[in-house]
Amino acid sequence: MKYKSYENRKIILTGIVLVVSILFIIRLFYVQLIDEKYVLSANNNVLRYMTQYPARGLVYDRNGELLIYNEAAYDLMVIPRLVRKIDTLEFCRLVGISKEDFIFKMDRARNFSTHKSSVFEPQIPKESYGYIEEKLYKYSGFYVQSRTLRKYPHSTAAHSLGYIGEVSPWEIEKNPYYKIGDYIGKSGIEKAYETELRGQKGLKIKMVDVFNREKGSYLEGRYDTSAISGNDLVMTVDLVLQEYGELLMKNKRGSIVAIEPATGEILALISSPSYDPNLLVGRIRNQNYPLLEADTLKPLFNRALLAQYPPGSTFKPTGTLIALQEGVINVNSRFPCGGVGAVPIKCSHNHYSPLSLLEAIEQSCNPYFWSVFKAVIDNPKFGSTQKAFEKWREYLLSFNLGRTFQSDLLVERSGNVPSSEYYDKYFGKNRWRSMTIRSLSIGQGEILVTPLQLANMAAIIANRGYYCDPHLVKTIKRNGVSEILKPEKRITMVDPRHYDIVVEGMRRVYAGDHGTGRWYADENLSMCGKTGTVQNPHGENHSLFMAFAPVDNPKIAIAVVVENGGFGATFAAPIATLMMKKYIQRDFEKPPYEARIIEANLLYR
Repeated sequence: MKYKSYENRKIILTGIVLVVSILFIIRLFYVQLIDEKYVLSANNNVLRYMTQYPARGLVYDRNGELLIYNEAAYDLMVIPRLVRKIDTLEFCRLVGISKEDFIFKMDRARNFSTHKSSVFEPQIPKESYGYIEEKLYKYSGFYVQSRTLRKYPHSTAAHSLGYIGEVSPWEIEKNPYYKIGDYIGKSGIEKAYETELRGQKGLKIKMVDVFNREKGSYLEGRYDTSAISGNDLVMTVDLVLQEYGELLMKNKRGSIVAIEPATGEILALISSPSYDPNLLVGRIRNQNYPLLEADTLKPLFNRALLAQYPPGSTFKPTGTLIALQEGVINVNSRFPCGGVGAVPIKCSHNHYSPLSLLEAIEQSCNPYFWSVFKAVIDNPKFGSTQKAFEKWREYLLSFNLGRTFQSDLLVERSGNVPSSEYYDKYFGKNRWRSMTIRSLSIGQGEILVTPLQLANMAAIIANRGYYCDPHLVKTIKRNGVSEILKPEKRITMVDPRHYDIVVEGMRRVYAGDHGTGRWYADENLSMCGKTGTVQNPHGENHSLFMAFAPVDNPKIAIAVVVENGGFGATFAAPIATLMMKKYIQRDFEKPPYEARIIEANLLYR
């Protein structure tokens, strides 16, 4: 019996040895003949992994004019552990860098990784690429990787187009798609539509010899993947109008925003002074960006979206709409004006008194609109100044004043519509009245708007009560299929029936005998406008104008701000008029005042 027990143990041990042996054989068969990742890993020393950067999507204006395209460029890559003793000075002359640059770039590459490749010198232009590649066999550890750079054939609309730059560590940490050396949209539509424009990266694996020379694709490219180009965009911007606006704003500080009222499509967005977007492309970007940033005229600052101004008299149509909706005035309402001696707000125009509502808009009478504001804030139906003011403020918010838009304009300021809490804190609870905040009646005081909001206000009046969020991209083209972007229509708190009164008043600004913009009336184009002269404690007043045209079925709504431009009718009104004529009439007979606008230099007022 004991002998039989030992026989069983022998069988069991033999079985275990056989099973383990079979498992090892199966695993060895899989590793050697099926799973080639180990082969790939073993070959890392002789393989080069090259990212295939896709071409970013092209960008066109609303009429099909090319605004951004791609041009070939090359990154010089380095794998530090493969770099052997080289003639450093000769290498620096070849690449066009100093010895100090070489030391800095090598240290940076080693700090990143001695085994992985990283960008040693980025964005080498195609003109230099051929000569460098020809000599590169002498420098082990270095190779060239192709990519593309953005080019701007028209050197215009820099703030709207934006620019791209190398990803930051923070951006890499936030999105694993990006690796060191990748580029990403940093501003404008390049940033807003990054995922559409960037495409999809590919990968090529190349075999190299001991001299760092390529010896063909690894396993005939079995593991290679192709890059997929980005999607093309069609912007809402009209190139001709954009360039004309930039010409009119030359040597001036300020901005122009033009919108198609029915859709919210931005036809032109000018911030002046500006810059040539080609200055922030390629190797010259590192030199030019600090210069632009240090420029005292602040060309990088997008005044159209970020500058905030009191709206001045351009606010009067808005205050009128609120009063009409509240029923405290009508088209026949008349209020007296004491002229330049009027209190508590004096008038800056000489006219008869009392004026009707239409005459007051036409002549921009300050005392009249103080009375309009007072009628709303002191309306007894609200029971208190605070409740009346909150209702007035609610109307302004429905016009998107005091708020940013929900669109592709990523960097934007909200302006300011003060709250009752603000005045409670400033003056004390129940210690402020309509008289205390009277400056709001003429668009001064605490209220602030951006040029974009002012243009949208013109669009609201042109549409008789609604707007679509202003935006910069009209269509995205994916695989030959165009997706048209249509923002939601937003309705204000003022009934459409009240807008026609304000529209008629603004028409008289151009067409009336006493209109503040009558010098720029055009017999071939019906226009509506409102001038604004904004007090500026730092110098000459700012010149503002909001307008739209034609009066019926408007095609363009516009706001113009010229800092230190004086009266609204001096610079902003003629610029807005020329812009509307350019968009609607295209090749129009140039009025005499065009030359005055183009030649004026207001930068150092």
